[in-house]
Amino acid sequence: MTRVKRGYIGQRRRTKILLFASRFRGAHSRLTKTITQQKIRALVSAHRDRDRKKRDFHRLWITRINAVIRERGVSYSYNRLIHDLYSCFSTVKYLHK
Repeated sequence: MTRVKRGYIGQRRRTKILLFASRFRGAHSRLTKTITQQKIRALVSAHRDRDRKKRDFHRLWITRINAVIRERGVSYSYNRLIHDLYSCFSTVKYLHK
């Protein structure tokens, strides 16, 4: 079977992949096959870490709020604070109807 080099379209595809992986290290920025694999891996990690970032910031906020509650000497916890805020906002919504 004869070899097909794909011409301009294949070159354009490889250039696009090379530009994506230009900051990767070693063969991951030079070889088309490994660049393709690393690109898939990078995009999977980015997708996963977007959710993880939200989770981490949520935990950080809970920790900070708990620290402030303890510092102020308030008698209830984060859960009670959120419950009271929620009930407060729901009564405000009810009053505005």
